Amino acid sequence: MFYFGDPTFLLLIPALIFAFYAQSKVQSAFRKYSQIAASSGLTGSEVAQRLLARYRVADVTVEPTEGSLSDHYDPRQKTIRLSPEVYNSSSIAALGIAAHETGHAMQHAKGYKPLSLRTRFFPVASIGSQLAFPLFFMGFIFGGKTLMDVGIVLFSLAVFFQLLTLPVEFNASRRAVNMLHENAMIGQGEVAATQRVLSAAALSYVAATAMSALQLVRLFLLRGRRND
Repeated sequence: MFYFGDPTFLLLIPALIFAFYAQSKVQSAFRKYSQIAASSGLTGSEVAQRLLARYRVADVTVEPTEGSLSDHYDPRQKTIRLSPEVYNSSSIAALGIAAHETGHAMQHAKGYKPLSLRTRFFPVASIGSQLAFPLFFMGFIFGGKTLMDVGIVLFSLAVFFQLLTLPVEFNASRRAVNMLHENAMIGQGEVAATQRVLSAAALSYVAATAMSALQLVRLFLLRGRRND
């Protein structure tokens, strides 16, 4: 099933390598640009708050959260949560990440359709990701093809959710760079560095989607074995 002895596991090796590469790029970019202060001297929390005020998004709050690189926007609570190394830092990396999460808040405020669809689809995808593998492999072990098919359908929903995530993340990054530059929160010479930080972060989403897509192909191959 999940063993290296299973030949279908070989499908996942390229995605695993890609995932390790993407993670190393994220850590390397953040480590490098978290040591370079932005010329504006603003902290991540100040950037988020000022951008929200500048674009008249009055119903979103900014607060610190625990954990390293745990930054996110919660559309249900309308809250931007920033990790300590972003909330309190005036580095280029911190400003890029804070603006990126603010970009999600802007998407929400303006009714950006991919984000709206992703938010509505989240409960279904969450259930699918939790139940897909238990159901599929119960069917695989006990010869229940219906269970395997249900598992594949559920996991397909989770893969679709990750595909929806890509345009949402790319758009938030573009918004972040534009907002920072337009509002003189980063200088012209800092734009490329900010883009590198956000591009590295986006690569991790691409890697996760690739892994899920190959995992889905693997489930189809395992399902085909039961037809032999």
